[in-house]
Amino acid sequence: MQLLLFILTLLTTLIAGALQQGVDLLHSPLSIWRGIPFSFTLLIILGAHEFGHYFMSRRHGADVTLPYFIPAPSFIGTFGAFIKIRSRILDRRMLLDVGAAGPVAGLIVAVPVVLVGLALSEVRMGAQGSPLGGSLLFSLLSWVVFGSLPPEADIVLHPIAFSGWIGLLVTSLNLLPVGQLDGGHVAYAVWGTKQRILARAVFVLVVILGFTAWSGWLLWALVLYLMGLDHPPAVYDWIPLDEGRKTVGRAVMVIFVLTFTPAPF
Repeated sequence: MQLLLFILTLLTTLIAGALQQGVDLLHSPLSIWRGIPFSFTLLIILGAHEFGHYFMSRRHGADVTLPYFIPAPSFIGTFGAFIKIRSRILDRRMLLDVGAAGPVAGLIVAVPVVLVGLALSEVRMGAQGSPLGGSLLFSLLSWVVFGSLPPEADIVLHPIAFSGWIGLLVTSLNLLPVGQLDGGHVAYAVWGTKQRILARAVFVLVVILGFTAWSGWLLWALVLYLMGLDHPPAVYDWIPLDEGRKTVGRAVMVIFVLTFTPAPF
């Protein structure tokens, strides 16, 4: 099943990447190869994220599946990927390790992808402005590549840069400290039941941004509400985290802040 889903996701992301380049696939189906830069780099980022979870789960002796990639008829060709952990989470140490491994692995791949993609991108003067919002991290990486740009300048993203931008967005969405998202795992591992307070604060923020910045946040708010804001306890919930893992957890929350994009589109 996983192999079939991956092949389908490869096809849908290739189509999405080709369409982004203006290819008319009905008349030139063989030109689908032009979607390779976008498709391959996006799948590498998503794969790194999920295999980060997978290998850390295996390290803890958990019964875990290989990643399921989700094909989608969307402008990026996928709804992401996920793994299934069949074992119960024994303690907060396992929760922190598994929850943090995916975003960290994905970020390690996404940052160089963004840098390479930006180096291949084009700066145009007098443009109407990019339809994409930028996180603090993406803005920093843009500055590293291009330096300070005048207000009338616009960066026309190369497909590789766009896939990296999506990778950073996916990282931030997964790190929302809510429910059983990666951020929920990390927040509960570090702060225990105080995660509930943080989850509700972020939920309110998402709703506010839905009315003020990007309407898509309202859909996300509904998904978060239906999923549940609170994180369930681990089996041996009383076993505390060591200071090293607490530091990792706080660093992961910093990554969330750096990759969060208030108005993605």
